[in-house]
Amino acid sequence: MIGLDTNILVRVAVGDHPEQTAQAKARLRSLSLAEPGFVSHVVMVEIWWVLRRAYKKTMDEALAFLTRLTETATIVIQDQDLVIAALAAVRSAKADFADALIVAIASANNCLAVETFDVDAIKCAGMKPVGAVAF
Repeated sequence: MIGLDTNILVRVAVGDHPEQTAQAKARLRSLSLAEPGFVSHVVMVEIWWVLRRAYKKTMDEALAFLTRLTETATIVIQDQDLVIAALAAVRSAKADFADALIVAIASANNCLAVETFDVDAIKCAGMKPVGAVAF
């Protein structure tokens, strides 16, 4: 298995650098079930941020690309079930992907909740205000 960094996958998503895009696409085509690519949580979040902020992609466009990665048989996503749950939260509640993934990971690790000062994360991702959860 080979780890794939954000910039390789972003090249495939946006195709903004012809030479690197061709190399990135060739690398992805070279992956197989026996020798897949690995994408970590950090890379997934970075892809989301880069597509949304640097390339001004819509939520639906960024969501579609990350979803395609989870459906690619030759790519292994770290804790894929948690990533898929986070993508579902983005789809249904318009949550930020990073916030939704934080909640999914915390839940899988038996956290009662995730507390934050971020009003949008409280409203859309299911986080709680600081001090809201009693032990």
